[in-house]
Order: sequence, then structure tokens, then C-alpha cells
Amino acid sequence: MQSGALKKRQRLGSSTNLTRISSSNLSLPSSPPSDDPPLSSALLRPGGFNDFSSSDVLLRLQLHPSLSPPPPIDLYLHSPPLRRSRYFSALLSDRWSKGTFSSGGGDSLLLNLNVPAFDAHVSVLRLLYSPDFSGAIASPSDALSLLSVALELLFDDLIGACVRYLEAVPWTEEEERAVLSAVPFLSPDESAVLLARLTPDGADDAAEEMLQGLVHAAIGGTEPKVATVKAFVARVLRDFSPRDTVRRVLVRVFVSSLAKVKELLEAYWRPDVRGDRDELEAKQRLNLHSAVAKGRHLLWVVERMVELGVAEEAVEEWSEQGAFAGDLEKGFRDDAFRNIAPGLPTIMMRCTCRLANAVTAGEVLAARQVRLKLVKDWLPVLKVCRDNVSPIPSGQKLLYQELEETFLRIISTLPMSDAQKLLQECLTFSTRNVEDCPHLVLAFNTWFRRANGSTNNVDSA
Repeated sequence: MQSGALKKRQRLGSSTNLTRISSSNLSLPSSPPSDDPPLSSALLRPGGFNDFSSSDVLLRLQLHPSLSPPPPIDLYLHSPPLRRSRYFSALLSDRWSKGTFSSGGGDSLLLNLNVPAFDAHVSVLRLLYSPDFSGAIASPSDALSLLSVALELLFDDLIGACVRYLEAVPWTEEEERAVLSAVPFLSPDESAVLLARLTPDGADDAAEEMLQGLVHAAIGGTEPKVATVKAFVARVLRDFSPRDTVRRVLVRVFVSSLAKVKELLEAYWRPDVRGDRDELEAKQRLNLHSAVAKGRHLLWVVERMVELGVAEEAVEEWSEQGAFAGDLEKGFRDDAFRNIAPGLPTIMMRCTCRLANAVTAGEVLAARQVRLKLVKDWLPVLKVCRDNVSPIPSGQKLLYQELEETFLRIISTLPMSDAQKLLQECLTFSTRNVEDCPHLVLAFNTWFRRANGSTNNVDSA
């Protein structure tokens, strides 16, 4: 390009492709092909693209200097179509007044144009002769290649056609990057059309709102219909960054889900229904069934938080649920409660186990007071689950034993005075079978070893 100001509009480094036109096939017929769109007489004198006999402009295309540049390409063009390009319009007015001509089919104005490659420029120059570009743009890569040259030559009609095409079709990631590189050289209206696909309104929180909506959609239905939705949303959460956005979304959903379970249990214990006994029982049954469903969703959120390493707030919040744990303890002792919602104890213990395991694994560095309250408030709930479900299903037995071991490991991280009190509350871990509680034996041995200031284990607790 001759003008330094126009170089700013050039999109460099494009990797897109278009219909290939090599220098060997530039000996074009003296009239346009029969399938070319008809040209307005205001744009074209008799004759067509590269018509020697009627040309008044000889355009010489030369590759940018290189070690062994190929020979230049001469194109025989016409000033009316060229004036559709604001670059050529300005150049023709300037050169015409200076009278730079070459010999050939009549007097022709000679113009030289340095280009990075022949193909795209030849295609765009051909399109100067056509008012209809629809057949020339067959893919986003075509549009991007043509757009790059159209921006150089200030060919506004073609720029608009390329933008309209790009706005309407899907892009690959590579094409999206090329679109972004072209956006700064477009007019505000043209760039806004393309940026609307890349920069949503409220860009600062749009991703967060989208994630929030996905998580609510995953936990808003009933199993098993939402099982696949949950799996999909879990995948989205794993792949999404930054983690702070995921953390904020999951913390809000965790808090709201926990609040809903607590609200339903509160409605069970203190119903506000006035009417006969049957109506009251039906309402209480519905509240507990709803609590089980909401509890499953809460467990899913807890699992995602632990999996993604954003469970700090959940652990702290769970350690503050002394009153809630007390209600659960009372409910799990009640036969009617357990009969209506037999799955709720397992759900609550799985939530507790997930969070407690995150603490013992070092994934959540919980403060001493948080660790203390986590065991102190939820240990009684675990004991009730063990003592009031008989016989214990094999799956729950493994869960309870895992939680016992996890609580004991947390106790080992506490000051000895706190550990002493909590270990005595753990004696029920041995009530079913002494041989099944090596974790409890190890916990007491550790405490006594520390208390005696000795590295040798005692023989018995």
C-alpha cells in the first residue's frame, strides 16, 4: 500500500483461505464470464475485468520485497469500477492529474501496488466489477480474506458484505481470533455487530449469571430427569475458569440450598397448617419428602465444591449449624420422621463426610475453632444414625465408619484438652464390635502417647 495511513487498516497474519487464483490463470477473456452478475453501466465501460482492449488503468501487483520475488502481475482495469474503492478513487484523482501513462490498448494509467500475496487482491479487484458479492463469499475464511484486502483498499461495499456474512454464520476458534483482529479497523456500527457475539451486556458478571442459571437448572428438577443435566453442568464447572467465579456461584447456591432444607425441617417440626389431623400429617409428609429432594441437591453442590477446591466457605458454614444438627438429631431419633424420610440421614452424613474429608486431606485449611465445632456439633448426629438404624445397611455402615475415622483424624489436630472431651464421646464407635474399631484404638493410643510425652504406644486404651 502506498499510504502509511492506510496501512493501519491492513489485517496482517491472516491464516484464512479463499478460492485460489494463480498467476498462470490470469490471462482472462476479453469479456466477463457469462455467469458473472450484470454490471451497472455507471460502474463499468464496455469490457470487463482484465480486458486489455478497453482498459484505461494498468495495475501492476508486486509481492513485498523478498529474496526471490516472483514476477509481477499486470491487470488491465477500468477507472469507474476502481473508484468504488476509496483508496483507488483518491489515487486515480491524484495520478490522473499527473498523467502517468503506459502504452497498450490505448492510453492507460499505470499504478503499482505492493501486496503480501496475489490471490486475495485479485479476487477483491474482480469484485470491484460486481454489485453482488453473494457468490464470492462461501465460508468465514473467504469473508475474512476478502475483508482484509477490502479494509486496505477502503472498499466499503465489500467490507459491509463480509461483516454481514460473518455476523450470520458460526466461527471456529481460529476464525473468531481473526474476527477480533479485524474489529479495530471497522466502523463502530460494523464492529458492534460482531462484538455482540463476543462481549455480552454486563460483561463483568454475565459469566457468573450464566453459571448461576446452569447450577439452578441442574438442581431445580427431580431425579432422574436432571441426572444428565447435573453431569453436564458438573463438566462445565470443571472446565470453567477463573475459579473465583465458580466459588461465588457455588457458595450462593450452597447457602440457599441449605436454607431451604432447614426451612422444610422447621415446617415439619412447627407446622402452620390449621385443620384436621390428616391434613397436618399430609403437609408434614410433603415437607420431609421435599427436604430429601433438596438435600440431594445440596449434596451435589457440596460434592462440586470439594471437587473443585472451593469448599472453604461450605466447611465454615457447616460448622455453624449447631441448631440444625440438633434438629436432625431429634428427627433421626423419631420413628415417624425416619419412616417418612429414610434417606435423609444418609444424605446429611454424606454432606458432613465430604466436607470433613476435605479438612483432613488439607484441601480446606480450616481454623481450629471451625474444626472443633464441626466435630462437636455433628458427632451427636453420627451417633444417632449409628444407634437408631438397625440393622445398618452395608453402604451406610461403610459411610458411618469413614466418617468416624475422619472425625478421629480431625480430633487429632485439636489441642489435647479438646481432644480428651471429644474422644470420650467417641466410645460408642466400639459398641457394635470391638474388632471393627482399630481407628478408635489408634486415636486413644495417640492421645495417651502425647499425654505421657512418650513415643511408645500404650498397650490398651
